[in-house]
Amino acid sequence: MSKLILVSNRAPVTVRVDGQELRLDRSSGGLVAGLAGPHDEFEGTWIGWPGELPRLSAAQRRQLEAQLADIRVVPVYLNRRDIKGFYEDIANSSLWPVLHYRIDQLPLHPTGWDVYAKVNEAFARAVAEAHEPGDRVWVHDYHLTLVPSLVRQALPDARIGFFLHVPFPVPEVFAVLPWRREILEGLLGADLVGFHTTLDANHFIESCRRILKVTPTNDIVMHQDRPVRAGAFPLGIDTHFWSSLATRPDVMEHATEIRSETQNRKILVGIDRLDYTKGLPSRLTAIELLFQADPDLARRLRLIQVIFPSREAIESYASLKRRVDEIVGRINGRYGTTADAPIRVLNRNMQPNDVAALYQAADIMLVTPLRDGMNLVAKEFVASRAKEDGVLVLSEFAGAANELTDAVIVNPYDVEGMAASIRAALDMPLREQRQRMRNLRAKVLRNDVHVWADSFLGALDGDDMPSGIRTA
Repeated sequence: MSKLILVSNRAPVTVRVDGQELRLDRSSGGLVAGLAGPHDEFEGTWIGWPGELPRLSAAQRRQLEAQLADIRVVPVYLNRRDIKGFYEDIANSSLWPVLHYRIDQLPLHPTGWDVYAKVNEAFARAVAEAHEPGDRVWVHDYHLTLVPSLVRQALPDARIGFFLHVPFPVPEVFAVLPWRREILEGLLGADLVGFHTTLDANHFIESCRRILKVTPTNDIVMHQDRPVRAGAFPLGIDTHFWSSLATRPDVMEHATEIRSETQNRKILVGIDRLDYTKGLPSRLTAIELLFQADPDLARRLRLIQVIFPSREAIESYASLKRRVDEIVGRINGRYGTTADAPIRVLNRNMQPNDVAALYQAADIMLVTPLRDGMNLVAKEFVASRAKEDGVLVLSEFAGAANELTDAVIVNPYDVEGMAASIRAALDMPLREQRQRMRNLRAKVLRNDVHVWADSFLGALDGDDMPSGIRTA
């Protein structure tokens, strides 16, 4: 029986050494959450890095391999040099900013491409070793852009798909990368290259036209006498998980406690990873403008901003944290009291039940990235609102804005406009809230993570692109 081989930078579990014992913790992040369903549904094999490990004894290594095999995970081990060159220098410090239109964050002299290529080769070898005739290979995200071509060289007849979980920028931005040709040719080793939005797919096709001098036909790029399709497949969430979690008694009780602690003020919630793409300074500045226009609002609302720590060893991220702290301190200093403050920042990771409680407690959810491939927080919030109330304020530059058109759509670069939109959300009548939320929930519940996986894998098998999820 053929199987699905999933390939991603991070394995679905991270290995933790506790004394002499090895423990497997579920890895965090939207990609792992999105692929857990297909991994189980298709009884697939998942190839990925299980996290940075200390030196293991021979017995511990055997134990680890057995534990991972039990959950159908094949590890690719990376040493410190690999992590530095592949993950930190290229994937996070070079590819990430350019793919998010932040070429100002690209290092003047990027290094580490040789290591990035070497690690991609290691992943490709693991795929070739695990592959059997008839298996489908599904490679994920910007860490592994060379893997499709490398697997194609080893397995010329394999069915290979690639999905990019972040934006693909316009050709003029993508072209600044020194390795633009290598990345495009790497991706074109796949039979199908998937993106969150039609716009991203079209940017990829146009980049192939300009950089590789090919002549695409609609959604097809010919490469080495093979047709490669590019299409849009918007990632959904596990709607059953989030809707069920939101109605659990302990979660509902926690949400009630949050509302009580805020003395029944209007609650605005933001939940973001620490990253310069998330637009945190712009969001906070919009809140400050609200208070400047109506200082009494500072006593009538509370912003709870959760910030998941991320990459703080990188200076641009450490600088961002300092900037956020300064803005929050300025606002709370000006509009707060010794007993209370209008903004509360929680710098920590959270378990899903705590996140669900915040989704339930919120009157307004702020999802205002400067650029985002999809942003699953927006969809999780909607799935959690069984009472069909609350307002989603959503950046037009998040992929989710293409689907969630009944959100209050904002331009995060226009802080005055964003402040006005947040004020309109605060004043929105309950009837309008419910109409909008009803429409949002219909879309989110209909297009869940299982629909996403089925539509992509169906297209990989040669089916027509799903209606409404294909390129122009």
